[in-house]
Amino acid sequence: MSKLQDKLTARLAAGGKGLIIYLTAGYPDLAATRQAVLAAAEAGADIIEIGIPFSDPIADGPVIQKAATVALANGLKTGDALHLVKDLTAATPVPIALMLYINTILHHGPENFVAAAAAAGVAGLIVPDLPLEEAGPLQAICREHGLDLIQFIAPTSTPERIAAIAAQASGFLYCVSTTGVTGVQAVDYSALAPLIAAARLATATPVAIGFGIGGPAAAVAASAHADAVIVGSAVINSLADNGPAGVAGLVAAIRRALDGAGGQP
Repeated sequence: MSKLQDKLTARLAAGGKGLIIYLTAGYPDLAATRQAVLAAAEAGADIIEIGIPFSDPIADGPVIQKAATVALANGLKTGDALHLVKDLTAATPVPIALMLYINTILHHGPENFVAAAAAAGVAGLIVPDLPLEEAGPLQAICREHGLDLIQFIAPTSTPERIAAIAAQASGFLYCVSTTGVTGVQAVDYSALAPLIAAARLATATPVAIGFGIGGPAAAVAASAHADAVIVGSAVINSLADNGPAGVAGLVAAIRRALDGAGGQP
């Protein structure tokens, strides 16, 4: 059973598109993160990604880098993030995935970390610096504990590599929209259609587009080519500007746009 895939499949079966929201653990502090997660869940998010801050976040753009820097400066530890997730999974049925870098997992030991994540109620792990060729051991441990290990495809992926990655997908398949880092930017999402079509030949796992989505219009444009959209930097900006209420407002606006458009641009 996959809580992540089940959630997205239910949304798709109802004629909608999935909405995945990212927040950084401990930004601007743990209390605000908790409030923002619950606000996002109440406003219509299907899945919440909680990022564990790391000192060298190679996939993250300036907004999420800044959030991680603030959280680390405030003394946030991995254990704090796991305690937060345990509290949240008792407070909301919306599944939570952790986004983090492989060094954090290796530091704690893969078996120990995955066991602790599972005990906290984590539904899946998103590890952007773990390539397919090195993912096997962690994927096996995740399967033992009932967690999804999210796989990535990108515009640079060859058809052969897309097939290999998609064949290992569980939870959802993360389609990176650009060759850069995270952050709000203009993206021609129609260019991803062949990439996603190739992935769907190898997996029935829902495909989610992330990177670049800054608001309702971009979310609708991306959702025309995928099963779900992932919004991160824009959510962090809303939290910084207007607190958890800002997160709720942005998520609700995107949810209304996705539902109103029926996934069409």
